[in-house]
Amino acid sequence: MFANYLIGLREGLEASLVVGILVAYVVKAGQRSRLGAIWAGTGIAIALSLGFGAVLTATSRSLSDQAEHAFAGTMSVIAVGLVTWMVFWMRRTAREMRGELHGRLDRALLSGGMALGLVALVAVLREGLETALFLWAATSASEGTAAALGGALLGIATAVLIGWAVYRGALRLNLATFFTWTGALLIVVAAGVLAYGVRDLQEAGWLPGGANYAFDVSATIDENGPVGTLLGGFFHFDPVTTWLQLAVWVVYLVVTLTAYLRPQRPPAPAAVSAPESELV
Repeated sequence: MFANYLIGLREGLEASLVVGILVAYVVKAGQRSRLGAIWAGTGIAIALSLGFGAVLTATSRSLSDQAEHAFAGTMSVIAVGLVTWMVFWMRRTAREMRGELHGRLDRALLSGGMALGLVALVAVLREGLETALFLWAATSASEGTAAALGGALLGIATAVLIGWAVYRGALRLNLATFFTWTGALLIVVAAGVLAYGVRDLQEAGWLPGGANYAFDVSATIDENGPVGTLLGGFFHFDPVTTWLQLAVWVVYLVVTLTAYLRPQRPPAPAAVSAPESELV
């Protein structure tokens, strides 16, 4: 449940901050009449994201057992790839998020309400589709679907509350720090989802080694007990783990976390243009 709460919180907060910045900018620009376009774009993005999640669920349920494993494994790998790209991208751009959106809004305000709605639609839809895909993959890898979805909804609700507080000026949030550390935690979650994806692909016959177990602690750790629920909910720990699962988990976690937590280089200083007298 905590892993899904973290997904909902992080992705939901990113979308909430985007909408908050859009609304604040339009209000300060004296263009309140165009707020409807922003809310319309946001609503359409949420509806499309929910529809995408429903399509994923319906598609997986209509498949045979082997095809379902293949589908779930493939979607898990895609979800991990998208989330990995997202956390690296957000770590680089968190500090400039407001300025980047302001640049888009300056152009959108000149184009009219439709352009503002499109900015909101694209910004929120990107987060919504990533959230739907990763939550579906993470939920498929866990046994307690209701608890997993409940955790995600609680995380999204918390994100909306924080986004509103930031918009109202009641909370000063260091976006760079927040997204750095929640990104690191998401990488840990993604490693477990990737391992489950590998297991699904093994059961579908797409990957070898499905019967070569690194360990089997199912007799010691009950996956429905408190310890198993905790390990499964956050790390997506599988009591029966193959060697390929373990190798993928370790390699992904070590390589990705090392690259992610490596100190960032400061941006190169902008080149100073020579005076016109020197260019003649």
